[in-house]
Amino acid sequence: MKKIQIFEPAMCCPTGLCGVGIDPELLRMSTMLNNLKKNGVEIERFNLTSSPMEFINNKTVNKYINENGVDVLPVTVVDGEISVSGRYPTNEEIVRYLGISVSTIDSQPKVAKVRRGR
Repeated sequence: MKKIQIFEPAMCCPTGLCGVGIDPELLRMSTMLNNLKKNGVEIERFNLTSSPMEFINNKTVNKYINENGVDVLPVTVVDGEISVSGRYPTNEEIVRYLGISVSTIDSQPKVAKVRRGR
């Protein structure tokens, strides 16, 4: 399976899902990554604020940011090569990179039905 890493801009928390206005794209990414994890697929995600050494230690990302600035973030690296920059990968791109079914990403968590007493 391919190794996928996502290098994100500085955010107040590791997922960016905090504060009053939640970015729908960050919510999509978190949901997708959680669904993948539940199905045994891990994608590494690094935030510039909480994991700055990952940006320094990854020579490809470090060089790319030094040449183009942090406005190119987020950057998606697949098997050591930059595949997407300036945006998050689509669900379809992730499916293609991993060679998995789209249902692995789109599966919704089961919500328990609450029965009210009479």
